[in-house]
Amino acid sequence: MSYDPPHPSYPSYPPQPSSSYDTPPASYGPPHLTYPWQPAPPQPRPDRRPPREPLGHHSDLRVLRSAYRWQRRTATLTALGYFTLFLVLSASAPGVMTRTVADGIPAGLLLALIQLPVTWLAIALYEHTARRHVDPLADRIRKQAELDARRGAVR
Repeated sequence: MSYDPPHPSYPSYPPQPSSSYDTPPASYGPPHLTYPWQPAPPQPRPDRRPPREPLGHHSDLRVLRSAYRWQRRTATLTALGYFTLFLVLSASAPGVMTRTVADGIPAGLLLALIQLPVTWLAIALYEHTARRHVDPLADRIRKQAELDARRGAVR
């Protein structure tokens, strides 16, 4: 068994020029591995690691997205659910829609007029869930982002 040094004794790339007039071509770069079993050069390590994960990887954003998704679904299903009910009754139960309710007003017209307050209810529900669930999460994330920005400016 013989001992072979880990690196060859000759340089793996051309030597640096001795004067500023001899500039190397752009193809000269860092040394490349000559043999597949040659160890890779060590990678530089970052100086410091932040005390916590950056905001983009934080679970608060996932919670905010799910709260906002729930808010959209609730308001949309409220408005579209009533409209779908109105359409299904119009198509499948025309006798119910033509029946008079009060003072000669048909039930279909009354249900159509009720659609406007149901839309207002969906808007009010959307605003309520925004104030109660989504806005506090967004405010907390915004404040944390401001703190992160200030900490980054100090460093």
